Amino acid sequence: MTREELRSKLAEFKLETRGVKDVLKKILKNYYKKQKLMQKEHISGDSYYDYICVVDFEATCQEGNPPEFVHEIIEFPVVLVNTRTLEIEDTFQQYVKPEINPKLSDFCISLTGITQDIVDKADIFPQVLQNVVEWMRQRELGTKYSYSMLTDGSWDMSKFLNIQCRISRIKYPSFAKKWINIRKSYGNFYKVCTNCCFSYGKFWFKSLE
Repeated sequence: MTREELRSKLAEFKLETRGVKDVLKKILKNYYKKQKLMQKEHISGDSYYDYICVVDFEATCQEGNPPEFVHEIIEFPVVLVNTRTLEIEDTFQQYVKPEINPKLSDFCISLTGITQDIVDKADIFPQVLQNVVEWMRQRELGTKYSYSMLTDGSWDMSKFLNIQCRISRIKYPSFAKKWINIRKSYGNFYKVCTNCCFSYGKFWFKSLE
C-alpha cells in the first residue's frame, strides 16, 4: 500500500494518519492484531472457558542465573478461577523436593521464601504432579467443565515444567500443552512492552469490576 492508501485506511478506522509510511503501516498492523484478538475473546459468552487455572511455579535458582544451572520446580501452586463470577473457587499448593540440587541457595531462599526444611519434607515431583492431576479430576476439569491453564509468560510451561519432566523422566502432562500467556495477551491488547511492565516472577494486576 502507498502512504496515501494507508492514510485513507487509517482514517476509515478513525486512527492516527500522521507519520512516515513505516509508522502508518505499524499503526494499521497493530489495529488488525487487536481486532483479531478481540474477536477470538468475544465471539460469544459460550466461547469462554468455565475455569482458568492460574499457575506460577517457584524453582531452584542461583544469584546471577548462571546458564549451566538446572532449575527444578520446588512449589506447584494452582488457583482455580470461575470465569463467570471471577471468584477464586479453590486452590492447590504443594512444595516439591529437588533432586539434582537438593540444597537451596541462600539467594533462592531469600527470593522465594521457601526454606530448606520445607523442601526436605516435600514429595518429589512425580508424586506432586499426580496429586495435581487428581485434584483437577475431582473438580471435573476437562470433563464436565472446560478450562485452560494461565501463566505469566512462557517460562512456567515451556521451560520449568518441560525441564522438570525430563529430570523426573515422566511424560509432559497433556493439560500443559496449551495455555494462556497473560503477559503476551496483555501486551498485545494494550500495545505495551511487557518486559518493561512486568518484573521477573511477579505479575501485578487489578481485576475489572
